[in-house]
Amino acid sequence: MTKTRRGPIRAAVPLIPAAALAALAALVTGCGADADRDGDGRPESAGRAALAADAGTGATPDKARIAENVKSALEVRISTGEGRFGSGTHSPCASSSPKVFTEECGEAADYTREAARFALDEIDGRSGFATLGTTARKLDKAAATYRDLGCARNPAAADARKACLDPAAVVAQGFSDLRDGANLGLAGK
Repeated sequence: MTKTRRGPIRAAVPLIPAAALAALAALVTGCGADADRDGDGRPESAGRAALAADAGTGATPDKARIAENVKSALEVRISTGEGRFGSGTHSPCASSSPKVFTEECGEAADYTREAARFALDEIDGRSGFATLGTTARKLDKAAATYRDLGCARNPAAADARKACLDPAAVVAQGFSDLRDGANLGLAGK
């Protein structure tokens, strides 16, 4: 076989699509320089830019694309929250957690509430997100109730502690429920 100068170029060609995919992944997940525009450690909407671009061009995106943008934007928040606080039985707000009456659960409740409100802002005025809307409103209310009852300050009274368990359980399951709602939004439910 004769060696040509084309060999190294052909070998490098598969790297170009890989680099493009890596750049696209960083853009979609919000891992770029603009991922934290507010400087508060919380990711911004990965899908908001795409929705704004559609609005700016006058194009009407189809429902599937909108649902995918909402899901992508929300997934960044959900994944960040799960990484920081855990989810379900691994959440500090799980009824079985020794941290359910601590500020750690309070912080998880606050972050989860922000994710729920973010979801509500993203779907405001859009059809096809009934489940996500219901879930986000329930989660927003539960997180507010947890804070209003003073659950993060380790209440001593048994009835106060009992009243904290239901909203804490909703918060503990919140990320998973938001993800399920966003997935159902892809199906227009």
